[in-house]
Formats: sequence, C-alpha cells, structure tokens
Amino acid sequence: MCGIVGLFLKDALLEPQLGRLVQTMLATMCERGPDSAGFAIYGAAAAGMTKLTLQSATPDKDFAGLAADLSLAAGGECELSIRSTHAVLQVPDGSLDSVRCKLKSKHPGIRVMSAGDCIEIYKEVGNPTEVAARFDLGSMTGSHAVGHTRMATESAVTTLGAHPFSTGPDQCLVHNGSLSNHNSLRRELKRCGMTFETENDSEVAAAYLTARMQQGMNLGEALQKSLGELDGFFNFVVGTKTGFGVVRDPIACKPAVMAEADSWVAFGSEYRALVDLPGIEAARVWEPEPATVYFWER
Repeated sequence: MCGIVGLFLKDALLEPQLGRLVQTMLATMCERGPDSAGFAIYGAAAAGMTKLTLQSATPDKDFAGLAADLSLAAGGECELSIRSTHAVLQVPDGSLDSVRCKLKSKHPGIRVMSAGDCIEIYKEVGNPTEVAARFDLGSMTGSHAVGHTRMATESAVTTLGAHPFSTGPDQCLVHNGSLSNHNSLRRELKRCGMTFETENDSEVAAAYLTARMQQGMNLGEALQKSLGELDGFFNFVVGTKTGFGVVRDPIACKPAVMAEADSWVAFGSEYRALVDLPGIEAARVWEPEPATVYFWER
C-alpha cells in the first residue's frame, strides 16, 4: 500500500521548521506502511564540500576512525556526523569518486544512501514514527523533503529496500505502486551505465529519471517522458537539488492529494498528512490529475 509525503518550501522563513512539519506528516502514514520508513532532506550546502549519507548495520565499528581514513583517499579533511545507523560524510569537492572507491574496497559493510551538495537520506526497517525519532527528523532544517512509509509487496523488508531511492547527485524518488516492466528497464539502464543495489522496482524508476536527466532533461521533462515508458501503477514524488516533482500514472488508482499555499507546496497519500501544515485552511487543495506532471523549482 505505502504512504508518501512531500513538502517544498517557497518561503525560506519556514526552513527551520521543515523537519518538524515532515515528521508530523510522516506519522500520519504509519498505517499505510508499517514495515520501514525513510526520508530525504534537502539542507544547506557547505562551500567546497560534497555530502554522502552512509549507513551501517554495525555503526560503532564501521564509523570509528572513518573520517581520518577517508581523508587520505580524499586528499583533504573529511568530516563525519553520526545519527544512529547513518552518518553524513562531508568530503572535499572533486574527491567523491576516490572516496567511493575506498569505501567499496576497504569498508564493505558501509552503504551509500545518497550523495550531493544538499541531500541527506535516512531510512531503516521499523515503525515510521520510531524511525523518524531515531534520526531526530524533527530537528532538521532545509528547503524541501520527501518521506515514505513502506508496506512491502514485491521485495524483502530491508534497509536498502526502503525508500527514498537515490541514483544520482541530489536526486531521490519515493513511490507508491508497482511497475510491470522494471526488469526490462533495469537491463536497458545497466547498458547505459546505471548500477543497482536492490531488486526493487522503485529503484528502477529512480534510475530511469536519473538517466533521462543525464541526457539533458530537467525533472519535469523526465517525469513527462516516464508516462510513455513506465508501465504499471505509480505515484512518484521526486526531489532534486532545486526541484520537487509529482506524477501519477494514466489510470491513477493510487490515492493522492496536493495542496499549495503562498509559502509551500505539499503532497500526501491522504489528506490527513496535510492537515497540520501552517495555513492549510486557506490553501488550494486538489487531487492531482492522471498522467499530469506537477513540478516546482527554485
């Protein structure tokens, strides 16, 4: 079934409240996805640095001394900030490939959840409210965020199988639905150089959009292209460094509601995810149309 939430702030004065608002939205979707949960936060970029969000099943062991070890590979100082089983690693610009190579060869127990200037992704197995509290989502700040609560139907309940999926710099996707042509798309995308961590169809959707944006499309154009090339049922909410997009498949059997106020745009699988947003009483509220792309960008 799954639940999706998304919030894009048009007013920078609300940015200190982003985590608190999204945590409340995510909590309303627990019944739609009790297996696991995750969220992506787009926060401030650090000058001259790139972020990687890392995950480990044994963080005490894997994160100890990691920053110092990777600083050698990066050719400059790396900084590590730990949140439970995840950590945000900041590395000097231009060192991302060498740091990834070192992680893969010397630290196989660590997984990269996301990379980019602004994005941080946190996800784990468990009740969504507990997952949000575990990472202290309520304290996080930023310009936009997406979240997901998962009820697994086609793949195992694992940390890597939780949403969001990130397959490109500062890009992520959450999905409610099921794709019928994900296996053929995965083979095609592998030939184009994309790599995959799971057998989840949602990761294929994320990689599809990444591949299209690498071809020069913006997020809105890539979402529009997906309507003719992805088969199945889907609601996608997608984030990029500066953008926030939503699309439903042509049949639109999965529930969705959107709202827009002067200071924000929001998405929820159900209206109850939106009821505590500031100014919701005066917001425009609507059900997104089938086969229609909604796209905002700073």
